[in-house]
Amino acid sequence: MTDKNGKKTLSGLIDAKAGLFAGVSDAIWDCAETRFDLEKSADMLISVLEKEGFAIERGVADMKDAFVATYKNGEGGPVVGFLAEYDALPGLSQESGVFERKPIREGGSGHGCGHNALGAGSLAAAVGLKDFLAASAGKTPATVKFFGCPAEESGSGKAFMARSGVFGGTDAFFTWHPMGENRVWGCSSLANYQVYFHFKGLSAHAAAAPEKGRSALDALELMSVGVNYLREHVVQEARIHYAYTNAGGMAPNVVQSDASALYFIRAPKSAQVRPIFERVVDIAKGAALMSGTAMEIEWDSACAEYIVNDALGRAMHENMRELGDTKYTDEEKACARRYVATLPEGSNKGVADLIKKSFPELEPGEVEAMASEPLQEKLFPYVMTDDALPGSTDVSDASWVAPTAQLLVGCYPTGAPSHSWQWVAFGKSPAIHKGLIYAGKVMAMTALDVIDDPELAAKAKREHLKRLNGEKYVCAIPENVKPH
Repeated sequence: MTDKNGKKTLSGLIDAKAGLFAGVSDAIWDCAETRFDLEKSADMLISVLEKEGFAIERGVADMKDAFVATYKNGEGGPVVGFLAEYDALPGLSQESGVFERKPIREGGSGHGCGHNALGAGSLAAAVGLKDFLAASAGKTPATVKFFGCPAEESGSGKAFMARSGVFGGTDAFFTWHPMGENRVWGCSSLANYQVYFHFKGLSAHAAAAPEKGRSALDALELMSVGVNYLREHVVQEARIHYAYTNAGGMAPNVVQSDASALYFIRAPKSAQVRPIFERVVDIAKGAALMSGTAMEIEWDSACAEYIVNDALGRAMHENMRELGDTKYTDEEKACARRYVATLPEGSNKGVADLIKKSFPELEPGEVEAMASEPLQEKLFPYVMTDDALPGSTDVSDASWVAPTAQLLVGCYPTGAPSHSWQWVAFGKSPAIHKGLIYAGKVMAMTALDVIDDPELAAKAKREHLKRLNGEKYVCAIPENVKPH
């Protein structure tokens, strides 16, 4: 395993190009592209990777802005992969560095989940590790891959990539997420299906000839009632959310001929989501039968549950411990504090609860003091569990292919929720730049551990196979469904 001096060298190589990586993060923030249409953002990442000596394959898995960048150092050796995201969220347009809700463009998109920094941090890891390996003049054979993954927020780009075999041959994956605290992500996530239900009926005058109409909106509402009754009869951790994407128009005196809803169906295991989905489909069919309408299903996406890996998680935590707590300047803290002041009272309660649970040795006053810090600097303890976070991520689909580890870095204001205007406004701040460089170092150092320590790689692989327990990855998205 690489000694501390070697990792200091690796860390220094990333620091030497910190301005480049911060600039990429800011430029992707400016683009704020969504779902699968990420041309400018992908171009920026690819441009840097090409200049750094990576070979590029673009348009993988039927997605024009998905790509794989590969650097081979000698022949053979482990293949380590860094997962990058760079998509924004619709409706979160927001000016940078201001302390009020102020859209750049009404209805426009914005980086409310920090994927501008996420992609740039993974870039830092890949380029830094490449520079370190290149200096060995081929004495350390390994392959570094950077996976450009569209549509994490909506669309599950990594699921399409996993389905197409893009991740095959990789020995370990590494990624990160900018967040409110510093720790290894040590839990699973909810498997998720995202499916549209479209109803088609017959329009008619709602007063003069209602008997001639067949209301698609009636069908949609009957479906909603049926699903609400279903909620009592699914596993406790399951979630079924929906939104009407087409309620049939604005004219109440016309029987609505078309109506649609998008359903999210989640549960801790993919094997639990499938039967719930099938029951929802039966309810939709029943609604169509009751209303005399036709029903059609349109798949959007799906993702599996996340497979944790204790071996890689421990190695990653050790590298975070070696780097030490994140350190922010008084100016950076003062800026974050102004955003904290815009939050509703009690927004940091969840943070305080997490701190209390994570640091049981702290007195109540110490917990309160830590939760009141505008930016979290302390490294949280390492905890690994098979329990599922009440959310979903398509990183899960990669985690079925090979051992995966990811970290969270506390570079957003304490208590500020993701998908908020505060996150967008803070997204080009020096604290974000500092967080992505920290994440890049941790990921690169952990990947280097896998390259240098065959036993770690073997241990992670054995654990991965044990957790899968004979199951093979099967993408829930039907083969005929393409990214759209």
